[in-house]
Amino acid sequence: MRVETRYNEMCNEKMERKKTTYAYSGVKLGTFDADICFKCGEVFFTEKASDEIDAKAKEMGIWGFEKKSKITYSGNSLMVRIPNAISKFLALKKGREITIRPEGKKKIVVEIS
Repeated sequence: MRVETRYNEMCNEKMERKKTTYAYSGVKLGTFDADICFKCGEVFFTEKASDEIDAKAKEMGIWGFEKKSKITYSGNSLMVRIPNAISKFLALKKGREITIRPEGKKKIVVEIS
């Protein structure tokens, strides 16, 4: 049986096929076949694995969680609205304590206490 050698075109380096864990929105979806670059460690999931990942995320109800929102005002403060699907997934309720911090100039991290 002939084994095809795969290369990462960015590094021009060989890749190895392995089972690799995949998480979406911090939720582990399982382990799937992927090609991993020997040089940089970049992971390329196979087409079949990508379809399996999509199906698992849909099955778990977390497919398409990324949503756009707008910054609004309330008094002298700025507010960010959290879409309902995300608040339900995180079981957020009014009055729940969070920690918010910048991570660079274009990212805000919100941690639930």
